[in-house]
Amino acid sequence: MKGNWMQREFPEAPLLGVGAVIVDQGRVLLVRRGNEPMKGHWTLPGGLLELGETLAEGVVREVREETGLSVEIVELIELIDRIHCRGTRVQYHYVIADYLCTVTGGVLKASSDADAVRWVVRDEWMADNALALDPVTVRVIEAGWQRSQRVLSERVNGIECERHERP
Repeated sequence: MKGNWMQREFPEAPLLGVGAVIVDQGRVLLVRRGNEPMKGHWTLPGGLLELGETLAEGVVREVREETGLSVEIVELIELIDRIHCRGTRVQYHYVIADYLCTVTGGVLKASSDADAVRWVVRDEWMADNALALDPVTVRVIEAGWQRSQRVLSERVNGIECERHERP
């Protein structure tokens, strides 16, 4: 958050974040976190909402900052809690709105809180492999990917219907 300091570790209240399931050509974009929590782990692009920013603006900004890409939001996938405890204390507590997005421009490059970016195919996020994705992240990715397949199908079928209806 620019200009304001917010206590992320051991917060007094949950923090609101946004995430993006960016689907392009059947692949999903992951970032490797450069900072805590979950430093070094592969996950979805995203971060905290800034004061006065809408959820949509936050998603677009976070994706641009972390990946260099411009995106268009398709729809909300899921609203989730991410709570990490240390002993009996809540170390991190985020409420995250994850959105399905499509790429509209930009040049892919890791920056900001991400130290790497990578496109992955379904077999990679569904397999128990080197990505070591959190089960909640896998669930959100799969839900977004499934929805993207339906949206793409609806668009293609809509175009086909329009073609057939023309005289």
